[in-house]
Amino acid sequence: MTLSTIIILMLFIVIAFYYDIKFHIIPNKLILIFLPLGLINSIIVNQMEGIISSGLGFLVSGGIMMILYVFKALAAGDVKLFATIGVIAGIGFSLYCMMYTIVIGGILAIVILLFTRTFLSQMLSAVQHIGMSLIFKNTNPLHTFKATKATTMPFMVAVLPGALITLYYMYLA
Repeated sequence: MTLSTIIILMLFIVIAFYYDIKFHIIPNKLILIFLPLGLINSIIVNQMEGIISSGLGFLVSGGIMMILYVFKALAAGDVKLFATIGVIAGIGFSLYCMMYTIVIGGILAIVILLFTRTFLSQMLSAVQHIGMSLIFKNTNPLHTFKATKATTMPFMVAVLPGALITLYYMYLA
């Protein structure tokens, strides 16, 4: 990964982090700036191989996140975020980044639940809502749980360290 790619990637992630923490949104303007910027950088640095890597990064990363979005596991901004990361850094980086992000997100979610002392009540409530969804063959109880009782956090809290860990292990270690 070239220095220009690292700079573009980290600038994108830091700005997205700021917006997600402060406003709980990843603005479309940010995507519209960094998506073509990442593609142009890939073409300049790696010519045809850069186009292929960026294209695959976009399709695979965006596709995986789209599946999670369809199941309401994350928001649309997170799909756009990882599709853009895929364009900027390529498919290899984006897949590893996704993996580390999901692991970190899971650990953070458990820590938040444990420290807010709501772990047992949240788990019991979640099991109850899952059971109701299975009995009634309807996902409305799960949507109700997510909207009223689920504890959430901005996804960028996990993406930033996931990207830094990926950068370290892929290029610096």
